[in-house]
Amino acid sequence: MNTHLKEYEPIVGTQILEELYLLAEKAKGWSVQNINSTSVGGGVAEILNRMIPLLQELGVKARWDVIKGGEKFYKVTKKFHNALHGKAEDISPDDFTAFLETGEMNCKTMELAGDIIFVHDPQPITLINRKDDHKGKWIWRCHIDVSNPDQRVWSFLRPFIDRYDSAVFSAPSFGQELPIRQFLIAPSIDPLSDKNKDLPQETIDLVLQKYHLDLAKPMVTQISRFDYLKDPLGVIDAFEIVQQHVDCQLVLAGGEATDDPESTEVLTKTRERAQANPDIHVLAIPSGSDIEINALQRASSVVVQKSIKEGFGLTVAEALWKAKPVVASAVGGITLQVTHKYSGLLSHSVEGAAYAIKQLLQNPDYAKRLGENGREHVRQNFLLTRHLRDYLLVFLSLFHEGDIIHL
Repeated sequence: MNTHLKEYEPIVGTQILEELYLLAEKAKGWSVQNINSTSVGGGVAEILNRMIPLLQELGVKARWDVIKGGEKFYKVTKKFHNALHGKAEDISPDDFTAFLETGEMNCKTMELAGDIIFVHDPQPITLINRKDDHKGKWIWRCHIDVSNPDQRVWSFLRPFIDRYDSAVFSAPSFGQELPIRQFLIAPSIDPLSDKNKDLPQETIDLVLQKYHLDLAKPMVTQISRFDYLKDPLGVIDAFEIVQQHVDCQLVLAGGEATDDPESTEVLTKTRERAQANPDIHVLAIPSGSDIEINALQRASSVVVQKSIKEGFGLTVAEALWKAKPVVASAVGGITLQVTHKYSGLLSHSVEGAAYAIKQLLQNPDYAKRLGENGREHVRQNFLLTRHLRDYLLVFLSLFHEGDIIHL
């Protein structure tokens, strides 16, 4: 069910909405085509699903299309994803060829229909080869932490990136030396979506009962797709240290993105690692189970995000919005959301994460204060209305290149 802008007024205030209407008036009638690799699973699809209807309500002709690709292509793009995060990957010449062949197929079959073509992440990046026959403005939106990318993959992608009119990154540290203009725009959550809206206690209790969770035992939770870079095995290691001091339970919950073939393997390994501990619950929750994710976060005493690398980590903003104390790795866009000892606790190791989790479980007043600070920080900086404003400013700047736009 789509929400309307007016419904955000009690949360963000009248002035924010008035600014959106003012900016949208200047962009009214423009068409913006978003293109990515999957319609379900992952933060990009989640944001677009909520943003497109609001752009349309503002009078922008926004649409969203998804490229096609086979299993081999998505295995290659997963390697690219890991390599751009700095992880060592065995990428063969055949992998680069497979990427280009799928890109060429999409170039031939994708209908381009926008004044602005807004391409998300590496999977559809070669669509820029259509720039000569589609004269609109082209934006490449990178949702990945590319602060220290594998140079072989980055050098392969650079000639495509350089042909875009501008690039958008999620955090200052991700910016690269490029011949095109760059914008820094953090992702966002929708406070009115099923994943983030307020829930009655009976709904939360029903979800806990469904997954055989103990309503009386403190719950430590990580919500993430099953991915090595989310380090679910490291979360288990930290939890088992905490367990020596506090009687609690761990929930590792997440879905599988259609463009991430590695997730099934990671889920299997996580289950194997957890099977000997009855207080660890590994839940493979289908995409679209947003009420259940919401309930699990709201029932948690501590929410963890122990990523090894992270583009942004929307689950951190989701937990903070629910005023939950967060323990997270000091990586990528997480550091924009969590200020250590103010809006959460940052960690650098398994032992550090364990110490922080134990500290919060044993000091509920401190945990509550961190959660409250985190909620206000998200309200000010990481809600969908701010994201809409930033994108509208980028759209306007593309057609007013002499103007300086401050985001």
